[in-house]
Amino acid sequence: MGEQSFRLGLVVPSSNVTVETEMPSLLARYEHASFSFHSTRMRMHTVSPEELRAMNAQRERCVDEVGDAGIDAVLYACLVALMAQGHRDGVGEHERTESAVVDQLALRGLHPQVTSSAGALVHALRALGAARVALVMPYLRPVAELVVGYLEEQGVTVTDWRALEVGDNATVGCIPGARVLDAARDLDLRGADALVISACVQMPSLGLVEAAEQEFGLPVLSAATAGAFTLLDRLGLPIDIPDAGRLLRRDRAASVLAAAPANAGAR
Repeated sequence: MGEQSFRLGLVVPSSNVTVETEMPSLLARYEHASFSFHSTRMRMHTVSPEELRAMNAQRERCVDEVGDAGIDAVLYACLVALMAQGHRDGVGEHERTESAVVDQLALRGLHPQVTSSAGALVHALRALGAARVALVMPYLRPVAELVVGYLEEQGVTVTDWRALEVGDNATVGCIPGARVLDAARDLDLRGADALVISACVQMPSLGLVEAAEQEFGLPVLSAATAGAFTLLDRLGLPIDIPDAGRLLRRDRAASVLAAAPANAGAR
C-alpha cells in the first residue's frame, strides 16, 4: 500500500504569514502520510473586536473556496477571532463555528474533518490533562483578557499570562523568538501543568517549543502544535512528530489520545 496523502484546507486571516509556514514545516516531519495545503484568506489587519467580527463574516465564502479543492480536513486558523466572540447559551464560539462549517460543507456532499485553532488548543490541553496553564500572547490587553476568559469558560485555569500588546497583525508575524521566550521567562510557572508559548497562529514560535520544554521542565505547546495534533487526531493518524514538544511525541500518543474527550465540533 502506498503512502496516504491528505489535502488540508487552511482558512487564514489575510495578514497571516505564519500558519502557511509553520503547519507545512511541522507536517513535513511526519513519516506516516503526506499533506498538501490549500489556503483561502479572510480580510483582517488589526486585531480588534471590530475587525475580528468583520473577518468572521467572510467565513462562508472561504469555506466554499477550500471545499472546491476536495480537502480532507479544514483548519479555521485564527484562534483569537473565535475566542474573542466568547460563549452563548453555554456553547463556545469554536464549537459553534466548527459545526457551522461541517453543516455548510455537508450541503455540498462534502464531509472533511473540521477543526479550528481555538478548538484545537482546547482539545490539546485536555489531551495533555493540562487543567492549569500559563500563556504568552501577542494581543493588546483587552483582547488577551477575552482569550483568558474563554479558556476559563472551557474549564482551563490560566495561572499566569503575558500579552505583548501588538495590535497590528502583520507586526505580530515578525515578533522575534527572543521576545517570546523572555515573556515566558517572566511568567510564574509554579502550579502550571503546561505552557502555551504562543496562543496565536500568527506569532512565530515553532522553533521555541522543544527548547522551552527543556528549559521550563513542563509540556510546552503552541497554536501550531495544537493544530497539527488535532488534525492528525481527526484524520485517525498516529501522533508522531519529532522535535515539536511532548504533545506530538510518539511515545506519548496512546496516553494523550486516551485522555482526550470527543470533539464537539466533529461529526
